[in-house]
Amino acid sequence: MTIDSEQLLELALKSGAEAAEVYASSSISHPVFFEANRLKQLESIDSEGVGLRIWQDGRVGLAIAYGAVEPVDLVAQAIALSALNEPEEILLRDSTVSDYPKLYGQQVSVEQMVDWGRQAIALVRDQHPDAICGAEWDCGRETVRIINSKGLDCGYSDITVDGSLSAELTRGDDFLNVWYGQSERGDLPPEAIAQKVLQSLAWAKKNTKAPAGKKVPVIFTAKAADLLWGVVAIAMSGRQVQQKATPWLDKIGQPVISDIFSVSQCPDFGVYSSPFDDEGTPTQEKIWIDRGVLQSFYGDMRICQELAITATGNGFRGDLGSYPSPGLFNLAIAANQTIQGDILELAATLKNGLIVDQVLGDDTDLSGDFSINVDLGYRVKNGEIIGRVKDTMLSGNVYTALNQVTDVASDRQWHGSLYVPAMIVEGLSIISRA
Repeated sequence: MTIDSEQLLELALKSGAEAAEVYASSSISHPVFFEANRLKQLESIDSEGVGLRIWQDGRVGLAIAYGAVEPVDLVAQAIALSALNEPEEILLRDSTVSDYPKLYGQQVSVEQMVDWGRQAIALVRDQHPDAICGAEWDCGRETVRIINSKGLDCGYSDITVDGSLSAELTRGDDFLNVWYGQSERGDLPPEAIAQKVLQSLAWAKKNTKAPAGKKVPVIFTAKAADLLWGVVAIAMSGRQVQQKATPWLDKIGQPVISDIFSVSQCPDFGVYSSPFDDEGTPTQEKIWIDRGVLQSFYGDMRICQELAITATGNGFRGDLGSYPSPGLFNLAIAANQTIQGDILELAATLKNGLIVDQVLGDDTDLSGDFSINVDLGYRVKNGEIIGRVKDTMLSGNVYTALNQVTDVASDRQWHGSLYVPAMIVEGLSIISRA
């Protein structure tokens, strides 16, 4: 049987729970897969689950179920699990935003996605007949509803269309793989994705020696910049403040990165916009870093209360079996001084440099130190992109790098839920075997 949220909530309270919350989620998607230039597989993936969080004797318990389950069994499991935990304050919202869209995005048919995948591959192979291409288009609809014993009842459906394209070329013992992906809430035509892949293939037409040393400027594309900004996102987490792990523990009101940058949360913008988080807290527009100066940390309801900061809609669940924890969405990186354009315009300013577009070994932690292999990178010489570099490593420190940014492109792109420009960084070490 499909669980009725109201019935489950009522049963939990009748069974002795002092407070309860039901988080119900369902999703359906229709991915379309292309492999070796041809349509390989069509799928339909449907899932439905529920998470029940209860407090009994001040102790919290969380039980989850997917598909058919007896509500009484789920309640009993949550109560049993609560006995294993220490007492804690009950934190549940009693209201959230009332006026918000109940449906985001537009459905796209499987037939349309098949056509887009074929078009994307054809656009690449028209110029590179020997390319082996793969593509994936997917239209997924996810519906979420949260109700609790304090009267909260909110939910909405989100339709997202994801498209990606890869191309492989083999030249003797030289293997090249490039990819690009994009997400929208509706139409996602193939031309923009294919053009990004074609651009990468054109830049990688020939191999060249990488520049080496510590004073060579490095251009991070929007795709590669996640290596840096992902660490910033973790450093701003209230969880890291609690654990005294963030290097920015006592940095509120102080500069932490270059004053070129401001970092903000934009809840009403882009494909990952959301009216509230997984606790029902309304999402808010928030500037985390203003012209390089740290303004605040973020957290879920409990962490915000413990740190005496305002909850801004940043409590999210990794999955149904996870408790809410600090999370960011729609993280927008803005620069107060930019070069009009994107990669080509940045490259035109350099006599000698390296473009990093794809990396391997992204295991950067809160220390900020990194040493990664450049999976896809290009050499810049006298303002021109002259070829692909191989067997190249890049090392440095994230916090230092974000204080050594010299130029930023005006064009910004989505990489996951990060909206970021390309930028030039100095002071990184480049090592190449070529």
